[in-house]
Amino acid sequence: MYESAKKIYPREIGGRFARLSYIATLSLLGIFYFLPWLTWDDRQAVLFDLPARKFYLLGLTLWPQDFPYLALLLIIAALSLFFFTALAGRLWCGFACPQTVWTEIFIWMEQWTEGTRSQRMKLDKAPWSFEKIRKKASKQFLWITFSMWTGFTFVGYFTPIRELGADIMALNIGGWTFFWGTFYGLATYGNAGYLREQVCKYMCPYARFQSAMFDKDTLIISYDEDRGEPRGSRKRGDDPAEKGLGDCIDCTLCVQVCPTGIDIREGLQYECIACAACIDACDSVMDKMNYPRGLVRFTTENALKRKPSRILRPRTMIYATLLLVLCSGLVYSLATRTPLILDVIRDRNSLYREISDDRVENIYTLKLINQSHEARSFVLKVTGFEGIELDGAPDQIVVEGGGVMSLPVRVRAHRDDVQGIHTIHFSATAVDDPSVRVEEDSRFLGPIP
Repeated sequence: MYESAKKIYPREIGGRFARLSYIATLSLLGIFYFLPWLTWDDRQAVLFDLPARKFYLLGLTLWPQDFPYLALLLIIAALSLFFFTALAGRLWCGFACPQTVWTEIFIWMEQWTEGTRSQRMKLDKAPWSFEKIRKKASKQFLWITFSMWTGFTFVGYFTPIRELGADIMALNIGGWTFFWGTFYGLATYGNAGYLREQVCKYMCPYARFQSAMFDKDTLIISYDEDRGEPRGSRKRGDDPAEKGLGDCIDCTLCVQVCPTGIDIREGLQYECIACAACIDACDSVMDKMNYPRGLVRFTTENALKRKPSRILRPRTMIYATLLLVLCSGLVYSLATRTPLILDVIRDRNSLYREISDDRVENIYTLKLINQSHEARSFVLKVTGFEGIELDGAPDQIVVEGGGVMSLPVRVRAHRDDVQGIHTIHFSATAVDDPSVRVEEDSRFLGPIP
């Protein structure tokens, strides 16, 4: 239980899944490192400006009032995880998880500086020498530089990255900026450089509850025991049936390429991250032996037992339908989103007040929130019944971009027209764009007949 974890030296392998992993790694890292440098309307395209409480996402600006969008995104992310797990196991872990992606790039740096799997193992066992120090120092230089750049990029999502770069060059860095850049850089260095598979095996909760989302029709990486057993070495061209052997030649190449160090031939294990490196390794051996591919493959438990298997089944269809509905709702809501919020707060200290000319008035506080970048002028109106008047509001109200305007107003009407309780409608319309308009309902209280 307390034995130190043994270092795993994953072997290099090529193949269709290795190419897919390569493309996914470069694409995801490219998005992460490129996005902060992208500009949109003379500002950073993606920026989470916490002090100003503004979130810029390309042409969209979100405010704290848009928190429901974040909640919806989290729900979509959770459902996506359920859907892909039920459909094809831990695809997220094998190809898109940040831990996997950054570990992959750190292993590439290790291979560039220290060589192949056998060379790295030999180097670690060798006594310290100039050559060993040179290779280890080169690797550490690449790791540390990449980690620092990662921390810098991470902070660049919360502080304009060009300004951040200029401040660093001028040695003018704030305390929190330094802390978060260093923290994220060290986390990248430690998790991707040293912990690696330990994060997946012991720290990530997903590995523990993934089995609850699997069923017998979930695509998982499996070893075809009926075809592969009994294992045994043989020469190329030998007929395994004559030797009483299965197709597995017991080369252990599937174990050598596994980044978590498991033997897929022992069955599904929670440490498996579905990277499919073992499939590429086994297929390459099958090609050399002139055996059919697929001894290790993506398949289902039912298919392995020669039972009918359904990839599309009620569970996956329900997840897919929910995802489609939520994603469509999110896109529609963002597309039709009005950059203006109107809140109406009625004064609860009094029911109503009688004034001269047999009129009755109610007092309200209107809050206008301008979610546009620039200042805008708005016109306020109130409707609901004949003779209603709005007093206390100027002809036009100017609200700064991202600003909040609080305005006390009075609504008046003749007492004969407002017996009892009435519903009234406040509206705010942008002067420069009449399509930017919101309406909010409230109640008007009058004398009870």
